[in-house]
Amino acid sequence: MFFEFDGNTVRETESLPLNGGSLYAGYVDVDELEKIYGDAGFSETTVECCRVAAGGFRSGVEIHDEYTFTELRIISADRKHDDCVALYIKKNLFLVVDVEDNDGSIKQRFLAAVKRYPASAVTLEKLISAFFDKILSGDVKTLEETVTKLTDLEELLFHNKADDSFTAELLNIKKNLLRQHNYYEQILDITEAIEENENGVFRDENLIYISNISKKTERLREDSDSCKNTVEHLQSAYTSQLDARLNSTMKTLTVLTSIFFPLTIIVGWYGMNFQSMPEFKWRFGYLFVISLSVVTILVMILIGKKKKW
Repeated sequence: MFFEFDGNTVRETESLPLNGGSLYAGYVDVDELEKIYGDAGFSETTVECCRVAAGGFRSGVEIHDEYTFTELRIISADRKHDDCVALYIKKNLFLVVDVEDNDGSIKQRFLAAVKRYPASAVTLEKLISAFFDKILSGDVKTLEETVTKLTDLEELLFHNKADDSFTAELLNIKKNLLRQHNYYEQILDITEAIEENENGVFRDENLIYISNISKKTERLREDSDSCKNTVEHLQSAYTSQLDARLNSTMKTLTVLTSIFFPLTIIVGWYGMNFQSMPEFKWRFGYLFVISLSVVTILVMILIGKKKKW
């Protein structure tokens, strides 16, 4: 589908008029792109990129004489999958190619961007800005939910209620935050290339709209990095808490060992079975050893308390 911005009207068309002087926006799939790329002046190598979804976020931006091309990998709202689109940008055209729009959400955001400004006020830069703004629209809420989840985990740690699932939860959050960081870096690469305007596709006076998207993305990246630092802090604190528990256990075992170790000496001493040992024939020898053991334990306990073991 294509939209033509002509004066005060927006008209939907089935095909892309190549010779018109108006501004156009389009959303097509790869099959439709293969039919029009030659007439539109797009390189076949860029079409080849559209046939397979980008495997990572840093796909790069290609600057051609008449247009700018890039692939954009987009984290879905449910965070269960990624969508992927390709962008072709000419002086009078903003074309979005559906490479892998699993649930049609990117198409809906494109349509919302097309309706963002009155037809008489739309420019290429405003159109691109509106599209990226719709792409990023749910990220603030997602980061707020992440902050809330981290606060809850911090409270569990503070009250010493963190269990084995604590680390797994932190690792999952950290993984998502790393993906978000790479996602924002990708968008910043694209907005930076647009702002440099090497091929003169954009009007310098309108690049402020792209700059605003760049600033918004930077803030989101900083927020995600801040959450990532919080995760690392919680991981460190949890490790320290586990070490403290282990140290407490080891201290208890050490104290018990110190108290009962003299009994081992007594047992070893009377286990030598020398026939000349008088206690063996002494009538109160058994009671003597019991009393000696009890007194030894009490003395060790008193020593421990005095040394604050």
